[in-house]
Order: sequence, then structure tokens, then C-alpha cells
Amino acid sequence: MLIGHIIIRQLRGPVTCGSWIRRPENANWVVFGRSRPKGSPFSSSSVLEIFSFDPKTTSHSSSPLTTYVLEEVEGDVVSIAVHPSGDDIVCSTSNGVCKLFELYGQESTAKPLANELPPLEGIGPQKCLAFSVDGSKLATGGVDGHLRILEWPSLRIILDEPKAHNSVRDMDFSLDTEFLASTYTDGSARIWKLEDGVPLTTLTRNSDEKIELCRFSKDGTKPFLFCTVQKGDKAFTAVWDISTWSKIGHKRLLKKSASVMSVSKDGKYLALGSKDGDICVVEVKKMEICHWSKRLHLGTGIETLEFCPTERVVLSTSNQWGAVVTKLTVPADWKEWQIYLVLLGLFLASAVAFYIFFENSDSFWNFPLGRNQPARPQFGAFLRESPSSDDRNIWGPVDM
Repeated sequence: MLIGHIIIRQLRGPVTCGSWIRRPENANWVVFGRSRPKGSPFSSSSVLEIFSFDPKTTSHSSSPLTTYVLEEVEGDVVSIAVHPSGDDIVCSTSNGVCKLFELYGQESTAKPLANELPPLEGIGPQKCLAFSVDGSKLATGGVDGHLRILEWPSLRIILDEPKAHNSVRDMDFSLDTEFLASTYTDGSARIWKLEDGVPLTTLTRNSDEKIELCRFSKDGTKPFLFCTVQKGDKAFTAVWDISTWSKIGHKRLLKKSASVMSVSKDGKYLALGSKDGDICVVEVKKMEICHWSKRLHLGTGIETLEFCPTERVVLSTSNQWGAVVTKLTVPADWKEWQIYLVLLGLFLASAVAFYIFFENSDSFWNFPLGRNQPARPQFGAFLRESPSSDDRNIWGPVDM
């Protein structure tokens, strides 16, 4: 057990992949694909397990809320994508089966109902599955290099590219669901325009560079695409401006080959997982590392790395060490009640300042004037004052 982390050991089999599930009232669950260890009653079957998550203890429940056992012929779950609504889960298996699981029932008794996905039947193992931020699109990237983009939930095919490049390595939707970025094992990266379903551009790179991972910025103000680039034995993170698709800079962050990359839901943080088990989290605004977890999955490449939707927590998985939930050592976010408390404090401070100013100001602001103030004019004086000669018949005679 590592201090500060919660680890799911391999007592029930190695974890092959995992993801967060956002539920109502800002609750979060985690879903894992797990292969059965040899010698178990289901030695050739894989299971899908869903756990609840407690943000106070930064831990998931000790036992799963529900478990779904896949058929033997379906193989192991190799990739998972959860719809932003938290109601649908799409997974791909090692034997090329794509399944849809719909969660139904009450929160404490929710069960996954398995359904087929006709457009994705028999398409082979999918290295990548991804929903768009608004949940209107689903993209799949095959080990064979086949790229597909479908509308959700109609499953209408928007893009069907049999040989986009070599095997798909990574993919991500832009925040506005206008673009899809995809990278390939040959080191290339392409940008697809979803409205037209056609390739828009290919990112430029030197002949000795390989673009491996990609993630769009998600804060809504910086239109960037982050990519990890391998140049010989050196690894760095590069940034492209998505308005011109030109490279604007790079920086060595993890300083070793990355196996997975993730961006927080609010776009403030970027996380990188290495091929030997390290994790670093970067503050996007400064592009500086703000959290390190070294040897988290000692000696094993991290397969899954994903930010919790509502907490500063990341989920990581590897075949050897299972799943690890890590609380980040970053500044805490402002809670809603804290913002209201600050606003109330500012209002009270303004009221006190106005009162002090009022008490110490001159007679112009101290209204109404008191009865005995020396500067107060006497009303009777106006009545007793006789008009001056200049005021008599000021208008002169009036002819009728």
C-alpha cells in the first residue's frame, strides 16, 4: 500500500482499463475492466465492475456496486468510454466486440444493461474510444487504423475512414466538438473537421519526430492542442494553435516517454503518465509541474489516466498494479458557499466604510440638517424679508 493512494490489488484479476462515471448531485463512480486470473472459475472471461467513490476519504467502495461478466468468446475489456451524462458506457474487447451498457435503476441498485451497437459489430479491437464533450459524438480508433465517428445516440456514421494511417494511438475531441485530433503509431497526427467529415490538416513535424498523444485545451479561452512528441530518446510536450494549426512552442515536462495524457474537465490541469509508472500534473496557465507521483505504478506503463469530474483526484490503471486513486497536491478550488461568503463580506465592508464616511463628512452629506445647526437658515427670515426695489414690478405693466 502506498501512503496517500488507494490501490486495487489483483485479487480479482488485473485491471485492463478504467474510467470515471459522473452521477447526479455531483456524485462519482468508477468503472473498471478486469481480466480474470488464471485458475478462477471464469479464467477466460472478463468482468466490468462499478464502484462508488467517497470524496471525503478519497476512496472507492470496498466492494463493487454491480458486476457484469462478459462471455468467454468476447475476451478482455481493452478500452472504455463513458458518456458525459453518466448513463451510457461503451467498451471494446480484445476479441473485437463493442458493447453498450446502459445504467438503469436507483443509484444504490443501478445495473448495467448490455446492448449491441450494430454499426460497430465485428469491427475488431479498438485502441481508442472517446465521446465528445457535449456527448453528441462517439469516435472509435481501431488497432487496424480504421477511424469512425458516429452521432450519438442515433449512431449515424459521420466519418468512416478504413485506412486513416497505421494503427490509431490516441484521439480527442475539441471543446466545441468542431474538430477531432488523432495520432498514429507511425508518428503522424491528423485533424478532422466533424461538420464535413473530412480531414482538415496534418500537423507538421520534423522527420525525426513522432507525435504520440493528443489532448485539446478545455478551459474555453485558450484554443490549443497539446501533443507529446518523441525525438530520439528525448520527450517533450508541444502546443499547437488550433486557429492556424501552427506549432507555437514546446517544453520538457515529464522528461521521459509518456504512455497516456489527460486534461481536467475545467481545463486547468494537464496530466502525463510515463511508461515506467510516474505521473506528473501540470498547471496549464503557467505550463509548470504542480504535482509529482513517482513510481506510482513501479516499472509498468500506465494504461489509463483520467481526472475526476468534480474533485482534484486522478484515476490511473496498469496491468501489474491495478487501479490507483491519487489526490493531487494542488490548491483547493473555491466552493460555491465560499464565494457567497466573500461577496457577503465585501458588502458588509462597503456598508461599514459608507457609515464611517457618512459620520465624518461635512454638512452637505449629513442630511437632513438638524434644528439647532448654526448654518441652518430660518424659515421666518424668508417671510419677513421685504422685497427690494429691483424686485418690484419685475415684469412691468401687463396690457390686457
